[in-house]
Amino acid sequence: MNKPNARSPEANAETEITLGLLDAVEEDSALTQRSVARRLGIALGLTNAYLKRCVRKGLIKITQVPPNRYAYYLTPQGFAEKSRLTAEYLSSSFQFFRRARDQCARLFDDCARRNWRRVALVGISDLAEIATLSAPEYGVTLVGVVDEKEAGKRFAGLLVVATLSELGEVDAVLVTDLRAPQAAFEALSGRLPDERILTPRLLRVTRDRPGLDEQAVAGAIG
Repeated sequence: MNKPNARSPEANAETEITLGLLDAVEEDSALTQRSVARRLGIALGLTNAYLKRCVRKGLIKITQVPPNRYAYYLTPQGFAEKSRLTAEYLSSSFQFFRRARDQCARLFDDCARRNWRRVALVGISDLAEIATLSAPEYGVTLVGVVDEKEAGKRFAGLLVVATLSELGEVDAVLVTDLRAPQAAFEALSGRLPDERILTPRLLRVTRDRPGLDEQAVAGAIG
């Protein structure tokens, strides 16, 4: 696996706080700054500063709702920035392997309980390599990797194809694309039931985003 890119602790902390804030807003538009501060484990004043910065950048929109409360929403630019920061954070996090191994194990355990034995990976990455180490422990067979740019090659002993249909019937797919996990999920959505599209939490994929951008899903999984 590739070694994480070297970044300063301050840069990692800033990315993690911004991601945490965007996640919190996405999950609950009626949140309060105090609740976000508790969730992120930072001071209320720092939460306010990050929130104002995200508003200035056009990532978060604030509307007033009665009685004297505010609702917070991610803008389309906010969704895009969340995806970008997720990829940046994952590439530099020294805890990546441990978190990825744990989350893949949980997903494969769920597959085993549902008797989903044939699983495809979507995206060549360090996460995909970790998934290949975890799958055999749960009786899950990885049938191949979908990655259009690397089609025709082999990855960790698996065939790499351009489209999902080339792998025949599968019970589920695991998104392992670290470059654009949200776009990968959206390209799969509609082709498979959402419950069969597995997304590790560390990818921060939005599963019920309204009004998907058609351009984001244009490249296909097939």
